[in-house]
Amino acid sequence: MSALAWAGLALAALAVGGGAYIYTPDRPRAALEALYAPPPSRFLDVAGLRLHVRDTGPRDAPPLLLLHGFASSLHTWEEWAGLLEAERRVIRIDLPGFGLTGRDPTGDYSDARAVTVLRALLEALDLPQVDLAGSSMGGRIAWRFAAAEPARVRRLVLMAPDGFETDPARYGRPGRAPPLLYVLPYALPKSALAGATRPAYADPAALTPERLERYYAMMLAPGVRTAIRHRVAGHVPERPEPLLRSLTMPVLLLWGAADRMIPASHAADYAALLADSRTVVLPGIGHVPMEEDPAGSLAPMRDFLR
Repeated sequence: MSALAWAGLALAALAVGGGAYIYTPDRPRAALEALYAPPPSRFLDVAGLRLHVRDTGPRDAPPLLLLHGFASSLHTWEEWAGLLEAERRVIRIDLPGFGLTGRDPTGDYSDARAVTVLRALLEALDLPQVDLAGSSMGGRIAWRFAAAEPARVRRLVLMAPDGFETDPARYGRPGRAPPLLYVLPYALPKSALAGATRPAYADPAALTPERLERYYAMMLAPGVRTAIRHRVAGHVPERPEPLLRSLTMPVLLLWGAADRMIPASHAADYAALLADSRTVVLPGIGHVPMEEDPAGSLAPMRDFLR
């Protein structure tokens, strides 16, 4: 099962967590931005979106663009950014439909729309080329962007990327949002979110109360839960083989050995198609290495980018 499908089912289940209907309204945008978007956060008008961006490090340093996974936000990269900012220009965003970027006015949450947004972002920042890293769903968007805009990507880092369907019949067909996912915009107990998020970590203690509160707050940002439903329902998976074979830039496949969302064995599917790739599997780490072991997971990527 793809990460997107898993997340859709998990969120549908957690929407009715605890066996009770608990109305959970969105939180006010101004309050969320005061807490989670102080400087260096800023908001850029990009491709019709008010895009939440953090862009730190020396302006003349090699740029690195980071893309988060499903139901996450740019905050997932903060510890990596802190370790990299002396040597890299580090750019991270809330992808459309998530975090403080929130809903896309177009209602389009396809990968093609994400490619358009990323292209417009690099043009707005006057960056002809970047190193690009993506996690899970963000990994799929990263390799889709690299296939569409190969001259803009110097090196590519895919961290447990999404993209292969376990059922080949799913390719080319729109997704179907589980019926319970329609409850999500109205009910989201924090305990249920914790239960759905904790399996992403090899060590459940890595989901600290502060981290859980941030994930919860970002889920309650205005319009995010409805956008998630539209994303799941509208996702049309495309066969990855032709696009992956087209990639000629060096690619790092970075996986946690204890990943239960997209197991590390899936790295072989990518390696078999990529012209120039190397695989690093991190022992004792789950689906979000940049949160669970920031320094340990960053080391192989730093070596690769050098």
